[in-house]
Amino acid sequence: MRWRLDLAYDGSEFSGWATQPGLRTVQGELETWIPRVLRWSSEPLPNLLTVAGRTDAGVHARGQVAHFDAPDDRDLSPELHRRLARVLPSDLVVHAVTVAPPGFDARFSALWRRYCYRLWDSRSRRDPLLRRHVAEVRGELDLAAFNEAGERLLGLRDFAPFCKRREGATTIRSLLELRARRTADGTIEASVRADAFCHSMVRSLIGALVAVASGQRDLAWLEDVAAQPQRAGSVHVMAARGLTLEEVGYPAGDLLAARARDARATRTLPETRTLPEETP
Repeated sequence: MRWRLDLAYDGSEFSGWATQPGLRTVQGELETWIPRVLRWSSEPLPNLLTVAGRTDAGVHARGQVAHFDAPDDRDLSPELHRRLARVLPSDLVVHAVTVAPPGFDARFSALWRRYCYRLWDSRSRRDPLLRRHVAEVRGELDLAAFNEAGERLLGLRDFAPFCKRREGATTIRSLLELRARRTADGTIEASVRADAFCHSMVRSLIGALVAVASGQRDLAWLEDVAAQPQRAGSVHVMAARGLTLEEVGYPAGDLLAARARDARATRTLPETRTLPEETP
């Protein structure tokens, strides 16, 4: 039986999602406590969980999704939910544990992931209680320029200039949304949605658009950067604390398996060399 976990966490004190020796991670906490509360094992079970999006150190999540396979067909999801609520630390919350429908895969069944990057500029009313969830920039950002620049990057393209390269992995992605708005208190919320993301892609995209919105760079610079075949050194990678994974979108239940098969296929562009799939 496959179980789905819907969870949220404050990433400030985590070294990212993925388990790393000697470091506190979200995956490490869950793979320690799930086998304990289900009385499967007193020891952690590495690689138990598959996640929709592997967040970096300091990145937060409100709508993270993961799954794991149980060794039998008993539905213990309500019991697991209650037990995890008692033992997990306060910066990690499992909102729901449910039996996953046939064909569900937290990673490959996802149609898209949506992140929000939050910024304070000179027009923002800074709330010290939110300081670990919002990044700061000098001066005032021109959101019209920010959004015009964001529109230039939408669609299917190779985002190598905005990604940390991983050997043998593709950087081709379909960017569906990249747009910012200002809230009542002046906080800038930039929504970034794509079928998947490569390493540091969101923070690099925001860094590039902040450069344009602050007047440090122009659209010609952005287009030149976007055309480069490898990571662009002139793009600033924004701080992790401003980034939150807000939600993951999935198709209807009868389309989950087909979506998972499609997502495993290699992404290609016309007249480009194909590479194997990378973790979103």
